[in-house]
Amino acid sequence: MSLLLLCLLLLGCLPSRGAPPADEIRYMPGLTPQTSFRHYSGYLNVSDSEHLFYWFVEAQEDSRSSPVVLWLNGGPGCSSLNGLLTGNGPFLVQPDGETLEYNPYSWNKISNVLYLESPAGVGFSYSDDMNYRTNDTAVAEYNYKALKEFFHLFPEFQENDFYITGESYAGIYVPTLAVRVSEDSSINLKGIAVGNGIFNYNMNDNSVLYFSYYHGFVDSHLWSLLQTYCCKGGKCSFKNVQSLMCLLTASEVRSAADYAGVNPYNIYQQCSDESPGLIRDDGDHITLFHPGFYSSSLDSHFRKKLSILSGSKKPVKMSAPCVNSTALTRFLNKQDVRAVLRVPSGAPEWKPCCEQVFIEYRREIRSVHKQFKKLLEKEYRILVYSGDIDMVCNFLGNEWFVDSLNLTLSVNHHAWFYTEDGQQQVGGFVKEFPNLAFLTVKGAGHMVPTDKPNPAFVMFNRYINNEPF
Repeated sequence: MSLLLLCLLLLGCLPSRGAPPADEIRYMPGLTPQTSFRHYSGYLNVSDSEHLFYWFVEAQEDSRSSPVVLWLNGGPGCSSLNGLLTGNGPFLVQPDGETLEYNPYSWNKISNVLYLESPAGVGFSYSDDMNYRTNDTAVAEYNYKALKEFFHLFPEFQENDFYITGESYAGIYVPTLAVRVSEDSSINLKGIAVGNGIFNYNMNDNSVLYFSYYHGFVDSHLWSLLQTYCCKGGKCSFKNVQSLMCLLTASEVRSAADYAGVNPYNIYQQCSDESPGLIRDDGDHITLFHPGFYSSSLDSHFRKKLSILSGSKKPVKMSAPCVNSTALTRFLNKQDVRAVLRVPSGAPEWKPCCEQVFIEYRREIRSVHKQFKKLLEKEYRILVYSGDIDMVCNFLGNEWFVDSLNLTLSVNHHAWFYTEDGQQQVGGFVKEFPNLAFLTVKGAGHMVPTDKPNPAFVMFNRYINNEPF
């Protein structure tokens, strides 16, 4: 060893291994001007055969001291690039499917954000053996391995504060992963945040009937029958009950909400038109990507209908009901975009959600009560937020779940505010417990950053900076 090298080692002057230069995106098609911050894409290899696609955007300012935030979309089987390019990312795809526009409320204004397509089979992620059968436990472990690989590739962020966030089925993904990460002291986990999550199946299924009635989807006569057949002593249960009349009446209420043509992700928005030539069956779509309404009978119905539709000469559209994903799908499947993102030619066509992953996914966890308790015992900070006009994973079921943790209320339920066009506006309502806040976002549906980007950013900023809501 040379004397110079020895001196550099002793003085700590040798440069540390940094972000992989081969993964850096230096030019993004459809974006003008190009970014002033760095961003990267590529694959995190979590096993010999499983390759998870990531897109990492550094903070727009002071990235080295800003927290690292993982974002996961739900499904299970839906891509986190939905969140990046239509929600809280630095640039958003436009209706032409060709161009991107900067997002003034991007979450990377204050944090580094890692978008991970998980599990394998979702988006650009793939498995060499094309076996996409998985479950909650396996996904948590693979996501943990992906994080370990990420911090290996980006060691300069290893000591930064780290948060795990997401929406929808991320209500399962996020706390299960957080418990696993909490066992690893090399990752500086600080907390989790989940929007419109599925936290407890029974609570979500029961609460959606109340949500439906109080939003006018069923009349008072049907609601009175439901109370008669399903409620005793002030307590109601609409699932796993012995009463046939209760089951039949509850089914009628669910049908009124499910199949009336209402946009389940945002009941006050119209259903978006899709590209011509695509077969859509909203009943099937609600079955396919409604984690709260999932049941074996609906799954059987979907499989039969899919078999019929597969005989058509037209393509079958597999996306969330009423959500127009045409522009996003077109953009991510452009050859120049795939090339820039370093997606291998053999990787599948990008889709917003993967039906194979959804169908073959085994749901092991019906409630994350135990996971939340573990995280709270270790004093991680938790934010549960809900757009208040989402019917899929509605705010009432989320609040019931938070209340079931039996925590001591530290800040009473009150309105929270943000500023828009120079005017103070009500952002929603919030109540706080030690290390946990439950917050609603007024006028937002299932995808809060998409529907209400300004208040969503204000909420996220206050959470990350541990400021009062």
